[in-house]
Formats: sequence, structure tokens, C-alpha cells
Amino acid sequence: QVQLVESGGGLVQAGGSLRLSCAASGSILLYNMGWYRQAPGKQRELVARITSITITNYADSVKGRFTISRDNANNTVYLQMNSLKPEDTAVYYCNAERWGNVEYWGKGTLVTVSS
Repeated sequence: QVQLVESGGGLVQAGGSLRLSCAASGSILLYNMGWYRQAPGKQRELVARITSITITNYADSVKGRFTISRDNANNTVYLQMNSLKPEDTAVYYCNAERWGNVEYWGKGTLVTVSS
């Protein structure tokens, strides 16, 4: 089993930047890793994803502003968030999934963007 721990959330003004980290308790080499978010009253949505072979995809709402990356040697995934907007306010969750319907979630980190 892999445990995921997110960090790096906080309060930032609109236009600012944050870098989220997701530290895994085991190897992420074979996992597709993703960042999801859930705003109050809304469903959880995919923000960015990076596959085990480093193919990335992003939600349209964050393209050009957010960058996902992975460090397999340190079992960590990052989400660099620039030009933050109030609508980016949400709890951000790290996700790891691989073949065989194996999937893990972190507990989330809160990002609040003030206007």
C-alpha cells in the first residue's frame, strides 16, 4: 500500500504562486500520478495528471498556469501553480493509480486564493 501526503497549500493573493508536493511512502515508478481538487459545493475534478512515462494532461482551466512534475527517485510529485485565481480555491488531493484498479488518495491540502 502507498500512502500519499500532500503539503504546500496555504493562503495566497490572486496572481501569486504556490507549489504543492505529494510525498509517497513507496515507489511511484509504475504509477500514474494526478492532482485533483474539490471546491466547496462542487465535485472533485482532475487538475493535472502525469503518467508513468511522463505524459501530462491538464484541465482547460489551468493550462498555461499549472505544471505537474514527478521525481521518481524521491517518490514525490509536484504541482507548480502560477497566476492563481480565486476560482482555484479548493482542497487539492494527490492520486496514484496503476493497472489492476490499484488507486490511492492523499488527505488533501487546502489552497485559498484571495481576490
